[in-house]
Amino acid sequence: MARSLYEWLWQHEFWLPPGITWEDMQESEDTHYPQPRHLLLCIPFALILVVVRRAFERAIALPLSTKLGVRDKQRPKAQPNPVLETFYSTRRKNPEEGELLSLAKQCDLPVRKVEKWFRRRRNMDRPSLSKKFSEACWRFTFYITSFFTGLAVLYDKPWLWDHRECWTGYPQQPLQPSLFWYYMLELSFYWSLVFTLPFDVKRKDFKEQIVHHAATIFLISFSYCANYIRIGTLVMVIHDASDCFLEPTKIFNYMKWKKTCDSLFMIFSAVFLISRLVVYPYTVLYNTYYYSMEIFQPFFGYYFVNVLLITLQLLHVFWSCLIIHMVYKFILQGTMEKDMRSDTEESDKDEEGDKTREKEKNGITYFSNVTSNGYIQRNGSEPLDSRSHLANGYAKER
Repeated sequence: MARSLYEWLWQHEFWLPPGITWEDMQESEDTHYPQPRHLLLCIPFALILVVVRRAFERAIALPLSTKLGVRDKQRPKAQPNPVLETFYSTRRKNPEEGELLSLAKQCDLPVRKVEKWFRRRRNMDRPSLSKKFSEACWRFTFYITSFFTGLAVLYDKPWLWDHRECWTGYPQQPLQPSLFWYYMLELSFYWSLVFTLPFDVKRKDFKEQIVHHAATIFLISFSYCANYIRIGTLVMVIHDASDCFLEPTKIFNYMKWKKTCDSLFMIFSAVFLISRLVVYPYTVLYNTYYYSMEIFQPFFGYYFVNVLLITLQLLHVFWSCLIIHMVYKFILQGTMEKDMRSDTEESDKDEEGDKTREKEKNGITYFSNVTSNGYIQRNGSEPLDSRSHLANGYAKER
């Protein structure tokens, strides 16, 4: 059964153009082609990257965050409550109104205190600022390394300048060692992101990130097996170009360097929109869809790789809409809006309101006689406006 499935999966009709078989892709002493078994190396390399990342974050990123003044916000902890904790862990983290009433009865607590408990409990699960800083530092280190590695590998390659060269001699294009290691670096990194996905900072586009990682891994793996190496290298270097500006934007945001953050955000937006909505469609999509047909007739691999590339482009459009919205807000307000993908922390405004009301009951804040028409009079003086004066001299809106 397994052998039959293996033979069916690796039919040359799926992976290679018509007229080419796996026998034509056999290696010799002087010529090397991509072999599917090479992809197994990315798993141990990905685990090594995970270890390197942990060491980097602990030894470099965390101490750096302290020196640069990145401070974690002190969060009040939720009091231990087995009933609420069980509901939080097994049901949902944000209960509805009816569930809040039921939980309040079970715990013999006011509904407001149950709401406050869930608010604090959710905040406890949110990543700290130092964790976000460390993660951004690691990604920036990788993206900048990967981008310049890609440029060093591709600067003398003809297909970087003439895109039709991607198909010269396809699929019998020898695999150079520099291209092999560049591929392993990128593929191992994305596998490492999959391994650490449960522990990384979760943003609002978490599902889109999973789709992106899956599409990227499938695309890199399939392009390697089908020897779409030249197209694959173009895709990787285009993606790394904008990511090099995204992560330092986050870093300066965590450091609260607003002007630097805003400037980098505008640069990132321009690079992202140009590279993903202009360069990528022309250099990759048009190249793969049209230029390749000058060399061979469409086959399964042709359609499959185009589906993956278009999936990436749809994600580009999704993220571009978010970026354009943030740029629009930036132009109107003069400062960068908070990242809409971030999971913002909830404040204890209700708790502060409770404390204020308690003070009012104790007489710290007092009001004079309230007239029937809603105005406030003090010792028979003329009516005041809709504000009542507090004992400490401040005014409170009614």
